[in-house]
Amino acid sequence: MVAVVFVRHAEPAAGGDDSSPLSAAGRADARRLVGRLADVAIDAIYSSPSARARETVEPLAAARGVSVCEVGELRERTLGTGWCDFGAAVRATWDDFEFAHPGGESNAAAQRRIVGACDRLMRVHPEGCFVMSTHGNVLALLLRHWDPSVGLEFWSRLTRPDVYRVWVGESGGVRIERLWS
Repeated sequence: MVAVVFVRHAEPAAGGDDSSPLSAAGRADARRLVGRLADVAIDAIYSSPSARARETVEPLAAARGVSVCEVGELRERTLGTGWCDFGAAVRATWDDFEFAHPGGESNAAAQRRIVGACDRLMRVHPEGCFVMSTHGNVLALLLRHWDPSVGLEFWSRLTRPDVYRVWVGESGGVRIERLWS
């Protein structure tokens, strides 16, 4: 059985783009993550290339003496352009999983990308536990892969940070547990 700990990044500083570092509150939460995962054996830590995702797990990596390995496929889904209302734009992608705004990525395409990366990493760590630090939409799409009830409402309730552990058995059985509150 493999276990994966999915971490949504902590609060970014103003700006919120991929180069934005964590805010002071985000850095404090990243340090709290070390204690929250103290009882979890971790073989490796992977992260989206964004600064906020990487910085969220750097204290954990330092405490465990492991490196953070960037995985491009863990980047956030690109919403695209041509919309005025962020909430409505996101809702449209959850209402129609194949829909993509101009220049954006559909939820279906993003889910294939990130599930593929997760599957690849599970083959690298077939019996252990590893961490994947990523973004809210990516986390929701990953969990939806195993639990079809995960949708827009779930995504809207995610916190920054948020942490879920997923156990995947060889026979395909899955157990999901939230570790952050």
